[in-house]
Amino acid sequence: MERPRLALLNAAFAGESTRRNFRRELDADLTEFSLPDGQLPPESPADGPVPYDGVVVTGSKASAYDDEQWIHDAREWVAAAHDRDLPILGVCFGHQLLANALGGTVEAMGERDTEAGFEIGYRTVERTAETPLLAGLADEFTVFTTHGDVVAELPPGAEVFAENEYGVHGFRVGHAFGVQFHPEYDEATAREVTEGKGFLGEERIERVLAGITSENYAAACEAKRLFENFTDYVREVRVDAAADPG
Repeated sequence: MERPRLALLNAAFAGESTRRNFRRELDADLTEFSLPDGQLPPESPADGPVPYDGVVVTGSKASAYDDEQWIHDAREWVAAAHDRDLPILGVCFGHQLLANALGGTVEAMGERDTEAGFEIGYRTVERTAETPLLAGLADEFTVFTTHGDVVAELPPGAEVFAENEYGVHGFRVGHAFGVQFHPEYDEATAREVTEGKGFLGEERIERVLAGITSENYAAACEAKRLFENFTDYVREVRVDAAADPG
């Protein structure tokens, strides 16, 4: 079957590693837009169909509640895409932006230099509901996490499908899926991101770096299955839409 066409909304300020990771993991034809540079697909879903089968929103150093024009514009575009039943996958910041766009709230977890205020490193996440996005994954699985914000209030009608002691790690509303963790990361990205979190203090950074091992990365690679699951889901939605255009 023809590869799905996805709009990749890259929210990273230095987007090279983000671009590399998502292009490696997504078996799709990607059209990329740099959100911090004010780029969005020229076609607005609010005005009619767009030439994409689905949307992926990446991570970012920004917060979904920041008062930045590019964040407001991206939130509006994503909400309109959801209204037109386009499948959406949001990752980390994308997960939070999606929650915000659909009526949920995002908040800081606390002081970011504390254990409770920032989650980082390879962690265990528990599946709490069945969802096509996690098909084939165990009830508990390993992921790499790095975030100081959390979805504090879910959008109306949302179902949580993954969580841990830090909060919601996955939710679904209709054709939209958000995951707080980073299934796209390779070991190099995990190290680079960790080394850039100077506010955590040297001791915690060294502890997280010590946990970035081949064994932990191999365990986290199981979660990459969700990218295949998402593109399969996009194809199914496209087929269903073609069979019932009205």
